[in-house]
Amino acid sequence: MSTGDLLSIQPTELKFPFEVKKQSSCSLQLTNKTDKYVAFKVKTTNPKKYCVRPNAGIVLPGTTCDVTVTMQAQKEAPPDMQCKDKFLLQSVVAPDGVTPKDITPEMFNKEDGKVVGEFKLRVVYFPANPPSPVPEGSDEGSSPRASVLDNGNQNTSLFDAVSRSLEEPKEKSSEAWSMISKLTEEKTSALQQSQKLHRELDLLRKELSKNGGGGFSLLFVVLFGLLGILVGYFIRKT
Repeated sequence: MSTGDLLSIQPTELKFPFEVKKQSSCSLQLTNKTDKYVAFKVKTTNPKKYCVRPNAGIVLPGTTCDVTVTMQAQKEAPPDMQCKDKFLLQSVVAPDGVTPKDITPEMFNKEDGKVVGEFKLRVVYFPANPPSPVPEGSDEGSSPRASVLDNGNQNTSLFDAVSRSLEEPKEKSSEAWSMISKLTEEKTSALQQSQKLHRELDLLRKELSKNGGGGFSLLFVVLFGLLGILVGYFIRKT
């Protein structure tokens, strides 16, 4: 006879959320499937590591009893999160009206010819803080085609930026050459005007020499001053 014939046990494994240096607990639900009183007792291969409340009790017909198993804080995690600890749940039909105080070790003694049901439970550890799943639309979940398109867009943007950087010096160079050409033309024009004024001044000087030198000095000074003003104006403009 097994304990499952008397009690329904949920869950069938003791699953503890494991975190170093912290206690953790899990619960068992024992449901009496018979119309009789059922006594139970919980044993473990590592009693110093676990605390069971209650570790023994009575389940009335058709009722459920909750059992809490607490694991003491551990200094380190076991290799590969594997645990070799085991629990044994014993159950036996008890006299009507019996209470938890009436439970004795002899009630679970098989030597008296009593039928004692037994159910073994293994211990399972799982991380208390599991890593979060990768959200939809993240880089890991994106399709290769989307990645290729993204790379193509990035390459196009980079090409445009390089093209603009190459075109800007060309535009600036063209503007500079245009300005230099304009200044050169203006300077040439100013020199031509200066030469023309010099020639006209020479002609006037010769005419004045023929007519006599009376008014030469004053007129010469006036013309020479005008020539200086014009030359200075063109030179500043260039």
